[in-house]
Amino acid sequence: MSYQATVFNVMIASPGDVAAERKLARDIIHEWNTMHSESRATALMPIGWETHSHPSMEERPQGVLNGQILEGADLLVAIFWTRIGTPTGVAVSGSVEEIEEHVKAGKPAMIYFSSAPVRPDSVDEAQYKALKEFREQLKTRGLFETYDSTDGFAEKFRRQLATKINNDLFFHVEGAGAGREALINEVLSEAAQTIPGMSDEAKTLLVEGSLDRNGQILHVKFISGDVIQVNGKKFTGEDARTKATWLGALRELASLGLL
Repeated sequence: MSYQATVFNVMIASPGDVAAERKLARDIIHEWNTMHSESRATALMPIGWETHSHPSMEERPQGVLNGQILEGADLLVAIFWTRIGTPTGVAVSGSVEEIEEHVKAGKPAMIYFSSAPVRPDSVDEAQYKALKEFREQLKTRGLFETYDSTDGFAEKFRRQLATKINNDLFFHVEGAGAGREALINEVLSEAAQTIPGMSDEAKTLLVEGSLDRNGQILHVKFISGDVIQVNGKKFTGEDARTKATWLGALRELASLGLL
């Protein structure tokens, strides 16, 4: 099976005191690509000012970066330690402005705060105070993550990136439809060629099973009745006839040796 991968841009936003974590984030994104890009028809592209910006005098610096990089980001990963960054004239820092604009656009963000030890004489008190105030504001707006070492960041980000892709990015970000549609068409085309008489319901279960990250179709029996679940969706129906149709589709796939 061959298909073109959908590329998602992952923007890494941070002040300058978390260079190690920025590199780790890029490495972990590339690691995900190595392991999953081919099977998921999806590739992640780490982007940031240091690799994806170019000189421009069209407007204020952060406005330029927003247009060149942020607007094309599908997922934003923000990392903080002791600094919040440089004010932009619009927000307390460039990283904060990027978070606010990204979230305002309805796109997912993952925010991390380091609690790793630091030499007191190396901390800019004004920066640290502003960072604590920003972190306090976020407590009422959503969930963020903390870590206490670069190894801790790597472990959490690796696991949580996979979860974010499965839950919020692959199926919900605008633009994901192209890759999903290509994969669906590929599965249906092969099914039609090899098994011309397959029912539409069986095809639907086959497609969703191909898209499921574990490649599983679950058939669960409850006292209230049977439930077929695949790729986060339930296929049962309210009436007995609809339930029987989906159970028949499941048996059809089994009889064809596709389960």
